[in-house]
Amino acid sequence: GSAVFHAGTSLRDGRVVTAGGRVLGVTATGADLAQARERAYTAVERIRFAGMQFRRDIGYRALGRV
Repeated sequence: GSAVFHAGTSLRDGRVVTAGGRVLGVTATGADLAQARERAYTAVERIRFAGMQFRRDIGYRALGRV
């Protein structure tokens, strides 16, 4: 499974809006690191907002060592 945590957000007119900085953290679990990483990025694909940026290298080095 996966979970999304928000931090740099505010509530405006009943909607969650970005308030600057790092606004979300996405985490996931899996049978191994590769599966957890895949699930996390699958969750990220479902998130969209103006100016959204995300890292594409999470777990890259660790997967090279497994």
